[in-house]
This record gives sequence, C-alpha cells and structure tokens, in this order.
Amino acid sequence: MHADPKGVMTGVHFIDGDHAACEGALAAGCRFVAGYPITPSTEVVERFAARIPEVGGCFIQMEDEIASSIAILGGAWAGKKVMTVTSGPGLSLMMEHVGYAAITETPCVFVDVQRGGPSTGLPTLPAQADMMQVRWGSHGDYMPIALSPSSPQECFDLMIRAFNLAELYRVPVFFMMDEVVGHMTERVVIPEASEIEVVERRLTAKRPGEYKVYGTDGSLVPEMTKAGDGHRIHVTGLTHDERGYPAMNAMAQDKLVRRLLAKINAHADQLVDVQTDGVEGADIVVVSFGITSRVATAAVDAARAQGYKVGHLRLIVCWPFPAKLFAELAGQVKAFVVPEINMGQMVLEVERAVAGRARVVSVPHPGGTVHEPAVITQAIVEAGR
Repeated sequence: MHADPKGVMTGVHFIDGDHAACEGALAAGCRFVAGYPITPSTEVVERFAARIPEVGGCFIQMEDEIASSIAILGGAWAGKKVMTVTSGPGLSLMMEHVGYAAITETPCVFVDVQRGGPSTGLPTLPAQADMMQVRWGSHGDYMPIALSPSSPQECFDLMIRAFNLAELYRVPVFFMMDEVVGHMTERVVIPEASEIEVVERRLTAKRPGEYKVYGTDGSLVPEMTKAGDGHRIHVTGLTHDERGYPAMNAMAQDKLVRRLLAKINAHADQLVDVQTDGVEGADIVVVSFGITSRVATAAVDAARAQGYKVGHLRLIVCWPFPAKLFAELAGQVKAFVVPEINMGQMVLEVERAVAGRARVVSVPHPGGTVHEPAVITQAIVEAGR
C-alpha cells in the first residue's frame, strides 16, 4: 500500500470498518494516536501503527486506557490532531479524561467499537449499549458530539467529519461504531485528497501577551495555540477564567459552563444529521442507528409489503439529539418504533422529545447479535393497530 503525502490511500478498497475508520483518521490529518489493545477495536490502531510511518506521526501503546486518554490530550496541546480507540470497558476508564477534554476544550476523537456488556461482557460480539455513557458518563455538565456509522464506507467518511467537528467546536467527539460494523468487509471508495474537506485547527494570530487561552472575543469557541508558540498558556481541569487560571467562584463557573453547553446547543440545528426514507406521510416511523439501521431497513420493507405506511429515520449524529425534529414529527405520526442493541437507551430521548404526543415503542436487544428483522416488523405491526 502506498499513500500520497497527505496520507490518503486513494482508490477502491475492500476493507472492514475498523480499517476504514483508520484511513478516515489519516485522511483527516490525525497524526498522534495513543491506545491500549481491546477487542473489537484493536484493528483500527494496528493499521494506524503500520501506516503512520508513511506520513509522519506517532502511535504509542500505553500501559492502559487511562494513560491513553490523557496522552492524546497532551498531543492535542502539542499541535496534533489526535484520537484514541477502545471498547466499552476501556471507555469506562477514560471517562474522567472525557470531562477533562470538555472543560479544557481540547479537540480529540474517541473511537468506541461497542461490544456486549456490562463489565467484560462479550468481547467479540456486538452491542449499542454505550450511547448514554458517552453523553453522561463523565461528571458535570458538558455536551459532546457523537456520530454513528452503519457501513465501512461511512466509517471512512464520518471519521473525517468527526475530526472536523472536534476542531470546529473544540470538543471531544465520539465515533460510535459497533462490532459488526467494525468487522464487516465491504467496498470503500477513498477519493483524492483534494476532494476531501478537512478543517484545520484555528490557531490564534495574536502576539504573546495579547492572547488569552480561553478568550472568546464574542465567539463561543476560543482560538487555540500550541505549546512552544510563545504564548503563556495554563490548561487545567479546574474552573478557570479566560487566562486559563483557576477561578474558584460561582460567577466563573456560571460563565464557563454556560458557554461550554452553548457552543454546541447554539449550533444544534446545523449539527443534526439524519437519513430519512418515507417519513413524509408515514403513520409509523422506525428510528435506528448503526448496524441496527441495516436490519431495520429489511423490517420496514416487510411492513410496507403488508400495507403499513412506515417511514425510517436513521440517526447519523446521535448527540446532540435532534429533539426539535422529533417534536415536529410527533404531531404527524401515530407511533415511533425504536430498535437498538441495548435494553432501551436512545428510546428515552425519543420519549422526551415526543412528550406523549405519539406512541413510542421500544424494541430492545441485550446484545451478542443483531435483531431478527421479523421482530422489528412485528413491533411495527403492533404499533399500527
């Protein structure tokens, strides 16, 4: 394999989702990865370790997931685009540093190839049970971004978007794969580097002495710098002022936390990304994400063949959740059917957004395999009665 100077492996490939995600990260400009081996995500970093010498960068296997998640934050402040890769148990260990990334506004990507849990669970089998953890797993108030691919092609395409969003909003971005998507092998088309939109880090042009590391100048997202550029920077997990210095008072807390939430919430409409099929005029809408979307497509087709007016809405960006869209749809449809490979997580957001204006039917699955399409079809039929 030979890549161009930007690390893009242009052409048509037959690769799995883990490898496609790695190629997306390289194409986005990721040049530092720290991680610890864990099934079913290890193939991402195995490929990265093999590929990174071709373009200049570093992969380091740390002693554990805790060390990995803090190492990438240091890499980001050294000027690199960074990610770490893990699965459920490892992600649990990383949660303190998710909060640290949020309060220090450090752009980074956490790849989570989900597997059955809790605890060690099913290392080699799928689940989608980390969705609430990535939204609420670290303490305090913050708003991450989370994307959910459903194919190896999307693992490449959406990985580039994940890095772009991390840079635009200076937040931790979660890439929520699952074991099936990670290990399925399909055709992946990688375009020329000139055709890939890559967002570069917005570095300050201010002179040393003028720059405040968290000064926003009216924007919700501060400009960044990197160690060694001559600016005086202080990066701390404590509540801090615009200089980055600790500020132990309620006023500083109010100002900081409100801005951390607002920089995502104020752009929620632009961040929302869903794929719809037949939602307009439907009586029932199936809501899915990740690998379950592919199973749900077969179920929707079967229900339509029986005469039911069924739409399909796939969440591509799961966080922030498209609550406004669901509130609008609630006045138009009779029911939402929500299959997911967990015992009912994203369905809670659907219920919150719908607020009782339409029926919401959960189709849970504890993991280890995917739904049988007939189970989802039956839920559609029952919702339509």
